[in-house]
Amino acid sequence: MDEKQRTRISKFLSKVLRHEPEAAGLTLETGGWVPIADLLPGLARAGTRISREDLDVVVEKCDKQRFAIDDTGTKIRANQGHSAEVELQFEPVEPPNELFHGTAETNLSAVLRDGLLKMARHHVHLSADGITARKVGGRHGKPVVLTVLAAQMSTAGHVFYRSANGVWLVDHVPPQYLRL
Repeated sequence: MDEKQRTRISKFLSKVLRHEPEAAGLTLETGGWVPIADLLPGLARAGTRISREDLDVVVEKCDKQRFAIDDTGTKIRANQGHSAEVELQFEPVEPPNELFHGTAETNLSAVLRDGLLKMARHHVHLSADGITARKVGGRHGKPVVLTVLAAQMSTAGHVFYRSANGVWLVDHVPPQYLRL
């Protein structure tokens, strides 16, 4: 399987496991998990036929580590980024002093006015480093990296989570906790 095929499959998996499980005739279990025994035939019915070996390669080679396979090797989920209704079962984690968020420059005035909003997703996504945040922000235009005063937010009662692939999650970042 070449990189182009992996990318296409990864994008479709993201759609199914984050946003539209019904596109493959699936229902997300608590935690966002889907039995692989249901996923593979569901993908095939939706026009994307892959083997278990192909699935393992896509999960392993995904540079953003978007997916996780459970310890039994029988279930898969997206690590974060869901818009579909599902209880993700994240445990609260104390954040570091600062986290980072990358956005496109065109969004900056709204972000500084309203803060970071989760929009259609379950959480706002934050990065542990500015390099990753810059890459994320560059997906939709000229990137701007904001520093999030995470420890101050936590002290004020905001709850943080960290997904299996290291992405930090929070419900909202009010503008007073953002720095350019």
